[in-house]
Amino acid sequence: MLNNDILRRLRYTLNLSDNEMIAIFASANRAVSRQQISAWLKKEDAAGYEECMDRTMATFLNGLINEKRGKREGIQPNPENKLNNNLIFKKLRIAFNLKDDDILALLEDAGLRISKHELSAFFRAPEHRQSRQCKDQVLRNFLQGLQNKYRVESEAKEKTKPKPQVKKCIKTQPKQDEPRKNLSLGKPKFVWKEK
Repeated sequence: MLNNDILRRLRYTLNLSDNEMIAIFASANRAVSRQQISAWLKKEDAAGYEECMDRTMATFLNGLINEKRGKREGIQPNPENKLNNNLIFKKLRIAFNLKDDDILALLEDAGLRISKHELSAFFRAPEHRQSRQCKDQVLRNFLQGLQNKYRVESEAKEKTKPKPQVKKCIKTQPKQDEPRKNLSLGKPKFVWKEK
């Protein structure tokens, strides 16, 4: 999967504003501008599209982990220069604090059934003999499962959020036959008299 597509899907799933995305990058010690975020979120054929490189995506995922789980003590991990689906899957698992059963439920909700053994193979070290490459289809279904769960939750929170009260100022004018009230606050008027 393209990093740009993953970034778009995560933004939609979590209902993130530009400022929230900037804060996630900042949480992983990287300053980005609104223009950069806009360029990464555009479709491939749109004007101003910019490819989201692996290091940028790794930084975003590290920031997401920090935002959702809290920053760990000491030196922050450096973003990887090279990403693959397995590493992206692993970082998302950590960020959302998901256990195997949670992931299997999300995948099933998106229409994909796999066994616990197949799932655990995605998270093994690459040199392990039972390690398996995570295909785009699995990652895509996982992202869909996340969207099905967390987008609904974020929309529900938006609906229950109290709306700010706006007081209306109504300007009243005295009726034609009603005299205006004197607003002198009891102070005597000073009248000039001609001699």
